[in-house]
Amino acid sequence: MTPSARLLSLATALPPHVVTQHEVAAEAEAVFATRYEEYEYIAPVFATAGVATRHAVRPISWYVEPRGWPERMGVYLEAAQDLFVAAAGQALAKAGLGGRDVDTVVTISSTGIATPSLEARVFTRMGFRHDVMRVPVFGLGCAGGVTGLAIAARLAEARPGTNVLLVALELCTLAFRLDELTKANIVATALFGDGAAACLLRAGEGGIAAVEGAGEHTWADTLDVMGWSVDPQGFGVIFARTIPPFVEDKMAPAVAGILDRMGLTIADVDRFVCHAGGTKVITALERALGVDAGALDHERHVLAECGNMSAPTVLFVLERVMRMGLPHRCVLTAMGPGFTASCLSLTNGA
Repeated sequence: MTPSARLLSLATALPPHVVTQHEVAAEAEAVFATRYEEYEYIAPVFATAGVATRHAVRPISWYVEPRGWPERMGVYLEAAQDLFVAAAGQALAKAGLGGRDVDTVVTISSTGIATPSLEARVFTRMGFRHDVMRVPVFGLGCAGGVTGLAIAARLAEARPGTNVLLVALELCTLAFRLDELTKANIVATALFGDGAAACLLRAGEGGIAAVEGAGEHTWADTLDVMGWSVDPQGFGVIFARTIPPFVEDKMAPAVAGILDRMGLTIADVDRFVCHAGGTKVITALERALGVDAGALDHERHVLAECGNMSAPTVLFVLERVMRMGLPHRCVLTAMGPGFTASCLSLTNGA
């Protein structure tokens, strides 16, 4: 019987520039209010988004100047490498390992294009071996933290005893657009921040928790729910449908189906660990999953302190849950472009 993948360590990293929601709201008003007639009706989102601060790879003044695709990607390549090394280095240290101990590295990122990909660009800094297996994954968006962990777990189980490093890294602030006078752009401005998280996994004994199972559910004809558009200025956010009602209506059956394939039910879950997409999304998840109002407290704290960082956000939440002591079974959930729900069950009793 193939041993389960086990989580050996988890670490997070944030870029140096901290901006408050008050500062972002003030800059947004200066940039959009006189050019976008509907701005006054959308502006309350800065107060209701649940974000108090977020971290960014550049000071706020950088974002209010016109930027094109080459400049944004130049910043991505520079700043993403530093965040990768910071998060991965901490995760390795916590596991008592070094770069040469890594057999496989999975890199999750959807906010920049890098070819060679990020793990190749930090190869020397990380001290990876020449035979390390590289698995860069693009396009998962906010679901990337959960789906990436599932990919890493399956790769660990395919080669028991090998060390798999997962790095989920997003620089969402680089998608801020001065030229897009849309509700979606304003909402994204109120929500998104930058961050990275890294995990070490190995199939065998020990570790913090075992990966019990994972799965996904993709809804047909939902490409317009979430994603990127691409033009010479860079990425532009797509939120063509209101996500909280979709979550409240569709999430529970999807999660129940994924858990059923693992031989579990929602009642078997001691704690859901959810992607902190926004305060309304968190409330919708509580209703959909049948947990008490306010139960997703760590999700709200991560959202308030860091904003929605896309893929790594759920791992920031898991880190907080781990500090308080993991219950017997946690199920990580996130939703991303597709439109897809991703779940992964962790148990500390396996």
